Amino acid sequence: MTSVAALAPWLGGALLVSGVLVGASRRRELVVRWCAWAVGVPVVTAAFWWGRPGIALLAGAVAVVAVWEFGALTRLPRSDRVVLAAGVTGLVVAAVSVPDQLWRVGGVVALALVALPLVSGDAEDGLRRLGTGLLGLVWLGVLAGLAPLGTLGLAVFAAVSVADVVAYFAGPRLGGPRLSPLSPAKRWSGTLCGAAAGLAVLALLSAWSWPAAVAVAVGGPVGDLVESLVKRGAGVKDSGRWLAGAGGLLDRIDSLVGALAVVVVLG
Repeated sequence: MTSVAALAPWLGGALLVSGVLVGASRRRELVVRWCAWAVGVPVVTAAFWWGRPGIALLAGAVAVVAVWEFGALTRLPRSDRVVLAAGVTGLVVAAVSVPDQLWRVGGVVALALVALPLVSGDAEDGLRRLGTGLLGLVWLGVLAGLAPLGTLGLAVFAAVSVADVVAYFAGPRLGGPRLSPLSPAKRWSGTLCGAAAGLAVLALLSAWSWPAAVAVAVGGPVGDLVESLVKRGAGVKDSGRWLAGAGGLLDRIDSLVGALAVVVVLG
């Protein structure tokens, strides 16, 4: 597996090339999005360069923001969001410090989420809160897998990011059947082109394995559709507005979360 030091020049080169292409397009939306990536990619790379403590710190920070956005989309009460954010962060810490206790920590968090509507006696909305909280724990809890994956996590991040960009450009130009009613703008043609590009990135970074390939080609698009499902239910286009031109953090990591889930399951 290629080291972070070896991956860094590739990531920097990809960022530079994409910047030239985006600048040539003269599309303000793409320029703003590229500026967000120009800040995010060095931060992510530096965290992985630091090693497990840096990756855990990054995953924990991302988890808290993502949980808060998820809670806003699903109308979770503040108490539920706090417990869910603390729980997912606890999973990240456990994955680094006591990995053999990871499932026990997850069980404690699940019980805490179940207890919230019971203790408050919420007969009207308690079942929805319970189901939504557990969904958030399962969905965003896979961020705990980043630190144990190490450099492979960075390679998957790079591959999924490239796959997303290629799918974004290729789908509307090639046309064809829609991928899902949950996301009418996405096409099978774009998804397949994105998957091919993502797999090429894995090969280029010497990170090819069948779990990683399935994660990028299948897990990434599925993760995107999961977030589309949540946003459709909330009746919104983006998970947030704080990332200029790019919506919220969930809009940027949905594919990565889906890919991580596949890597964790397949080992």
